[in-house]
Amino acid sequence: MIWLTWRQFRTQAVIGLAALLLLGGYLLLLGLDIHHAHQDTLAHCAARADCTGQLAAFADRYRLRTDLLGHLLLVLPVVFGVFCGAPLVAREFEAGTHRLVWNQSITRRHWLAVKLAVVGGSCTFAAGAVALLLGWATGPVLAVEGARFEPLAFAAHGLVPAAYAAFASVLGATLGLHLRRTVPAMAATLAVFTVVQLAVPALVRPHYRAPERTSVQLTAPIVAKLSKIGTYGDIGGLRVPGGPWVIDTSAILDETGATVGHSDWFQDCMDHSSLAELPRCLADHRIHVEITQQPADRYWTFQAVESALFALLTAATALLAVRRLRTRAD
Repeated sequence: MIWLTWRQFRTQAVIGLAALLLLGGYLLLLGLDIHHAHQDTLAHCAARADCTGQLAAFADRYRLRTDLLGHLLLVLPVVFGVFCGAPLVAREFEAGTHRLVWNQSITRRHWLAVKLAVVGGSCTFAAGAVALLLGWATGPVLAVEGARFEPLAFAAHGLVPAAYAAFASVLGATLGLHLRRTVPAMAATLAVFTVVQLAVPALVRPHYRAPERTSVQLTAPIVAKLSKIGTYGDIGGLRVPGGPWVIDTSAILDETGATVGHSDWFQDCMDHSSLAELPRCLADHRIHVEITQQPADRYWTFQAVESALFALLTAATALLAVRRLRTRAD
């Protein structure tokens, strides 16, 4: 049965293995380059009291590639679900080959279990291996930026990519078992997994543990890294030293806790300061924001909780597949 499953999916396996080897080779070369550059940066600024500027330049050099690779690994589980999981059973029903197997000594449950174990296990292992390699390769960049707890980086590193891949492949197989057509099963897998992948970080992940409320002083370096400063003091892209996950951010506040959006000095800074001068102009007024955050030391706890959540979803989805297989007579 294992050999039969391999024969049916050897084309996808060979293509996938070749792609993963190319990606792995690139990550290895990139990782060596990043680690060498990081050590070189630390060595050149060892005698200085502050390495902030040099480390920021180091991170900027690799940020685009780090982000693109993070997006690639975010997409990898759904690729496994659509192109490996969905055709796993649906193609057999379309071709009618399942009847030949069921008329042998192999039970339906054993037939399904082997398929899920071989294909789902391979996808899980591949996603986990690439995630670990990506974490090693881009680790220094994420450490400098303090960004590994942000939603994109969180989903592309650590334990969770393997859990996503397991769920996506089993989800695809289960939908294929219900729909019994390959293309509709692929489309349904893409839609369902995308909804889950968007819903979990937005609605579920922030509540694994109760978030904390704290105040963050907006220094000039922090202000300079903001992605947005609105006309009335709303901000975006806040990164707090230490690398916590910032869930919610207030508008900019002054020392008394009042919003600064309508104050004369704030409008003067916004209207008459250059981009280089604006961070210092704002920071000189001792501004701060109130944030809701998950502290950085909860990162691995959240990784473990989310991996367990997707493991439960995978098990529940597999049980649905077994139930459907038992109640469907052909």
